[in-house]
Amino acid sequence: MSYPSLKITFLGTGTSSGVPMIACECPVCQSPDTKDKRLRASILVQSEHTTLVVDTGPDFRYQMLRANVKHLDAILFTHPHKDHIAGLDDVRAFNFFQQQPMKVFANEMTQEVVIREFPYAFYETRYPGVPEIHLNTIDLKPFTVGDIEVTPVQVWHLKMPVLGFRFGKFTYITDANNIDESEKQKIWGSEVLVLNTLRKEQHISHYSLSEGIAVAQELQVPQTYFTHLSHQMGKHADVGQELPAGILLAYDGLVINL
Repeated sequence: MSYPSLKITFLGTGTSSGVPMIACECPVCQSPDTKDKRLRASILVQSEHTTLVVDTGPDFRYQMLRANVKHLDAILFTHPHKDHIAGLDDVRAFNFFQQQPMKVFANEMTQEVVIREFPYAFYETRYPGVPEIHLNTIDLKPFTVGDIEVTPVQVWHLKMPVLGFRFGKFTYITDANNIDESEKQKIWGSEVLVLNTLRKEQHISHYSLSEGIAVAQELQVPQTYFTHLSHQMGKHADVGQELPAGILLAYDGLVINL
């Protein structure tokens, strides 16, 4: 299958608290470097004909404004944690300008939380102006959004199953600390891998920096970017000097063309 050319924009590369963290005076949070300013993790995936977003965290509205997104075909959810779904209400603007419901692709676990968190969007009789959302149930089978084929990759966030997504030569994984061997097979052959690495110290449900490096090297992906970074990781410029060839820290606004 020929895959369309893709433009990937990192809308956010921070962990649940964002960077800088509220009230924190650490060197990372006080850094003037724009690459140390991280909104909650999300990416924009664009082909010539289709635009989609992976996750709508609390910064979704500002991310759409900052990236100047004028049209959005769909949202893909990795899992139902608040820092990945909290901004969903702001699809109302796209509903208004596109005059249609927003397609949302999520597994049943995530859909249950979305309906619980935004019940007013799913009432039989809805107040005018609430979000219009069309839920699409996904599992581990590939599916298509417009001209973009999506392959779900299940990973583990401690005991919670989380969906990563492969788009052609690009694989995006966030909120993971383990990947089954059968799911790693879906990643092999990627040219670019995005993987969460929260900090240098071990964490109960996220890869640490050294663990992320080990996964990237095991999978032999030519270029890996780390995302979902906390202020505990250190400054972008400092950590970048410590990384092996072929591995970089992602940053907000980074664009990859494939």
